[in-house]
Amino acid sequence: MSISTNQLKSGNHVEVDGTIYKVLEFQHVNPGKGAAFVRTKLRRASDGNVIDKTFRAGEKLRSIRSEGRNMQFLYADGDGAHFMNTETYEQIALPTDALKDALKWLKAGDQVDVLFLDDRPSDVQVPGSVDLQVTETEPGLRGDTASGGGTKPATLETGVVIQVPLFISEGETIRVDTRDGRYLSRA
Repeated sequence: MSISTNQLKSGNHVEVDGTIYKVLEFQHVNPGKGAAFVRTKLRRASDGNVIDKTFRAGEKLRSIRSEGRNMQFLYADGDGAHFMNTETYEQIALPTDALKDALKWLKAGDQVDVLFLDDRPSDVQVPGSVDLQVTETEPGLRGDTASGGGTKPATLETGVVIQVPLFISEGETIRVDTRDGRYLSRA
């Protein structure tokens, strides 16, 4: 199935020169002189590298069928990140280097959507926010309140370090924005 560059949308998956990409941004440009073209920013599905590519307006690309399947994250090791379909108990592994951004928010047993491109597992879609426990941080001092405005580093149960308000202490569960690693609230 092919798709015209005039029909591109952010989030589409397309094949360009034998490689699968996700469309991050696109812009139709119609200069006063010359032919129209489409300027895009594409993320390679295999390793996450982002490239800029320009296409002629109306150029045909192969559209990739994408499907999200709910799976359980089991563990990550040197071989990859392992996921299990909770209905069929089928297990799959994805390379950890391609998922490094997503894995820092996942703990064993979490339910996530695994993105399949043409029936091949490709990526993990983590929720917009996750609840994680603080495993290590400096103790709060007297007078540290919610309106204090200061921050300190805290290590979460997945090993990621983020900035949290001064009043957060070890053992608390907090909500974190997975897009930028920002503290949102107590859970």
